[in-house]
Amino acid sequence: MNYTESEVIQFANEEDVKFIRLAFCDVFGKQKNISIMPSELPRAFSDGISFDASAISGFGGAVRSDLFLRPDPSTLAVLPWRPEHGRVIRMYCDIINPDGSVFENDTRAILKRAVEDASKHGYSFDIGSEIEFYLFKLDANGDPTGIPFDNAGYMDIAPEDKGENVRREICLTLEQMGIRPESSHHEAGPGQNEIDFRYSDALSAADNAITFYNVVNVVAARNGLRVDFGPKPIKSRAGSGMHINFSIKTKEKKETVMSYVIAGLLDKIKEITIFLNPSEQSFARLGAYKAPGFITWSVENRSQLIRMPAANGDFKRAELRSPDPTTNPYLAYTMLIYAGLYGIKKKLALPAPTDINLFTADAETLASYRRLPTRRSEAVQSCLDSTFVKEHLPESIIQAYCR
Repeated sequence: MNYTESEVIQFANEEDVKFIRLAFCDVFGKQKNISIMPSELPRAFSDGISFDASAISGFGGAVRSDLFLRPDPSTLAVLPWRPEHGRVIRMYCDIINPDGSVFENDTRAILKRAVEDASKHGYSFDIGSEIEFYLFKLDANGDPTGIPFDNAGYMDIAPEDKGENVRREICLTLEQMGIRPESSHHEAGPGQNEIDFRYSDALSAADNAITFYNVVNVVAARNGLRVDFGPKPIKSRAGSGMHINFSIKTKEKKETVMSYVIAGLLDKIKEITIFLNPSEQSFARLGAYKAPGFITWSVENRSQLIRMPAANGDFKRAELRSPDPTTNPYLAYTMLIYAGLYGIKKKLALPAPTDINLFTADAETLASYRRLPTRRSEAVQSCLDSTFVKEHLPESIIQAYCR
């Protein structure tokens, strides 16, 4: 439900709300928050609540460090794991400067601008992500171990799959918060799980992904487990991806526009990889265990960077398979949108599909295809050399990812 400012204040008064969490992310997508009391809501909506930005990654130093959080009332959600008496609600916030202008390193605001830019040209993107993660046991002292929660395999069931009830609790919690999971299952690695989201507009999809990380961490802790969203938690087993499914709404012929979007992504993927795969560990995942290593596309083929899954009607979409859960979804979706718009503007021709299994192809065959970056340093250099990235992201964010 999309609340207005007055409706949020009324909700807080009528529903025994005692704390309001004003949530935001640093430039790497890690959620932060400040809690305020209901009496502070009018001030939060009118002026914002100040905080010290100097301690937040990518937000600058101690000089002129005051920033303000202004809550977005449409993002109100009750936190189901907090007490029903003296409820806690959460809203995502716009980050603003003392003069009221938008803070340039607010990645949520950057995505909002990308959505607006697409809309001006008559396009809107719907996005739904598939996010994988590992569950590990804790020791007798409650400290994390490297022991997976189970030894089940792909789509196994209980009793081998011990994560079944954990995934159920995660999905039900998300539903209580107004988020629609589409499906869930055990993944290929021991203790590895996947939950997929129904598509929504890009900004809601990014907000939902950040909420998802929070919910999974809370539910795992309640079940005496540690969650790991790293792209390669176990060196010799499958890595975890954040596959991004996307479709586009347009008055033009949809198939033609989608071909331009995919061509734009293929063209710009090396330049934006550092935002999709920001950690050193990310590059241990790419190119193995169904994670793409080459800049190719095809229909249904899971060895490709982009595939077109078998689907009909509103569920027809493309899937970008390189991102992993360490990405900041606000930046990932921003760069996807701008790469797509670039392809549309240039009317880029989509190359022929690669209808082979790239994981079993011989070296001679693979030599004819462009590779994704194989090291973080390579991804960093591709970004630093990119005029495209510099057109759409502040230099301070580029430097935060590239240094």
